[in-house]
Amino acid sequence: MQDARGETRANLVQVAARLLHEQGPAAVTTRAVAQAAGVQAPTIYRLFGDKEGLLDAVAEHVLATYVAGKTSGADRGDPVADLRAGWDTHIGFGLANAALFGLLNDPARGRSPAAAAGHEVLRARVRRVAETGRLRVTERRAVELIRAAGTGAVLTLLSMPQEERDPGLADAMYDAVMRSILLDAPASPPLALDEDGTIAAAVAFRTVVPKLPALSEAERGLMSEWLERAAGS
Repeated sequence: MQDARGETRANLVQVAARLLHEQGPAAVTTRAVAQAAGVQAPTIYRLFGDKEGLLDAVAEHVLATYVAGKTSGADRGDPVADLRAGWDTHIGFGLANAALFGLLNDPARGRSPAAAAGHEVLRARVRRVAETGRLRVTERRAVELIRAAGTGAVLTLLSMPQEERDPGLADAMYDAVMRSILLDAPASPPLALDEDGTIAAAVAFRTVVPKLPALSEAERGLMSEWLERAAGS
């Protein structure tokens, strides 16, 4: 019984995802999904509560698949190159899944677990860049800038007719963000005494504080706070 219930649920999610992708959110009605899946409409209410619950399940399914793909391809080489690869994947996903991207970025819906997992992938990649001493801003600021720029670039492109989209817009946005968060070369104190070098050194050192076994948890917390302050957060 439980297996049959799971299969029915998975089928409904896949059908709804297809309708969303092909026809947009307006096409994802309980009646249309039930008819396409070969079940009665009350089945959707039993499994998902309502249409919004079904849409949430669709978002989780598609985004979880996307996040799994990002995770499996992460951390294979140069951290900056991995960051760029993640950006390209994000832009491509958004443009290929316009309706779902709008759904996932609707502030009224809140952040889903799958979206939170994607955020953690980005944070991990930024952390790897920070460890090289190349961040001129804090990790948190870098993550926020990349997320804002990526979401803004996709939404801007989606607002245009496809034939009028500037294919270089996302690349230009990425380059602008990287200029604001990256040093051209790793900071190497005590030689790098300029402001950017000092910030980069503080950000890089903060990444290793949790790994210092000689410090107590309170001391690690205090040192992290000092370095965060030194980095200008």
